[in-house]
Amino acid sequence: MTSQTYNRPLPLSQPEWDYYWEKTKQHELWIMRCDDCNKHYFYPRAICPNCFSRNTRWAQSSGNGTLLGFSIVHRGPTPAFADHVPYVACIVELEDGARFASNLVEVEPEPENIRVGMPVEVVFDDVTDAVTLPKFRPAS
Repeated sequence: MTSQTYNRPLPLSQPEWDYYWEKTKQHELWIMRCDDCNKHYFYPRAICPNCFSRNTRWAQSSGNGTLLGFSIVHRGPTPAFADHVPYVACIVELEDGARFASNLVEVEPEPENIRVGMPVEVVFDDVTDAVTLPKFRPAS
């Protein structure tokens, strides 16, 4: 998946995210895993949000999950999004248990086409040469 022109805000570089963004450019989804409580989590940080351990590491995710919640956005939050509505903002629970905020794509943004609990899979949107955003689509 590739965008022709991307005029919306992009993520800023932060050291704890560099590995994540490098992997998304390779069309791989990596999240954090705690080796003490065996839980996966997202967003990347050195301390596990479940047990507060520092015994954490990167782990590759399959990118498969379940749609946990969604909202069809009809009015963009800033002028940069005005020409891109409607779109679907969503929360996905990945197979490994981590929850991930993203967008649901490759589906008409109508309530009858989307349901909580539907299986989804990651796709990658190469929005610039430096940034690839993981998004989700209904699983095939």
